[in-house]
Amino acid sequence: MKNRSELREVIMKVIYQVNLLEEAKLDYDLSSLIKEQLEVKNEFVNDTVDGIIEHKKEIYDLANKYLNNWTIDRLNKVDQAILSLGIYELIYTETPSVVAINEAIELSKLYSDESVTKMINGVLDKIYHEI
Repeated sequence: MKNRSELREVIMKVIYQVNLLEEAKLDYDLSSLIKEQLEVKNEFVNDTVDGIIEHKKEIYDLANKYLNNWTIDRLNKVDQAILSLGIYELIYTETPSVVAINEAIELSKLYSDESVTKMINGVLDKIYHEI
């Protein structure tokens, strides 16, 4: 059984794949993408992935509001997925803000460079202080 941090990594990977497939205008089956990453069904993963996809426009708009001279679509797909997950958890879930921010930062430390990690931290911190 995976812990929440590991499940967030699964979510990030699924959102990454969705972003790639949507950009290429290819059809995909969301449940199959999740199943490739996770052998056992998990409500947290399913609900979070569904929520990020459902609220993508609002998430991207919020990210763009706080990215200085930058837009989320200019980030690579992994960083888009990490930032989307962080914003989604901050805005749409009961996850404590400090946990949502910290989990996104930890993913970013694994998959991004230091400057992107600082940028993600800054955006999430600004959103946290707004809400």
